[in-house]
This record gives sequence, C-alpha cells and structure tokens, in this order.
Amino acid sequence: MVETQKQVPKNSFLRLLKAVFWSFFGVRRRSDLESDASLKPLHLIAAGVIGAVLFIVVLLLVVRAVVG
Repeated sequence: MVETQKQVPKNSFLRLLKAVFWSFFGVRRRSDLESDASLKPLHLIAAGVIGAVLFIVVLLLVVRAVVG
C-alpha cells in the first residue's frame, strides 16, 4: 500500500518573504519561480501589500530625516 503524502514545504513563510522581496526588484530564477507554485496566492498578495506599505513608510522616514 503506497501512501501519497502532500509535501509541506519547510520554511514556507521564509520562502514567501523571499518571493515577495525579489519580486519587488523584478528578479527571479526560473527554479525559484517554479517552486513558488506551492505558495498560496492570498498569502502572496497580503505579503506584497504589507511590503509595499513598509517600503512607503521607510521612504517617508528617509525624506523627513533628510528634509527636516
């Protein structure tokens, strides 16, 4: 009897953050892109929105530090 087990990727949260971080730069390896198929789209969207908000906040803080 052969049991098929659904593979749960280790460090999927870190893989999610890595995928979103590199997608901001527009640079992805094909092997990473293919392995990202197991990530949930809703999680990717949420991480992307959070990443964009953090990026804007950092830019605003840098501008205020330089100007003020």
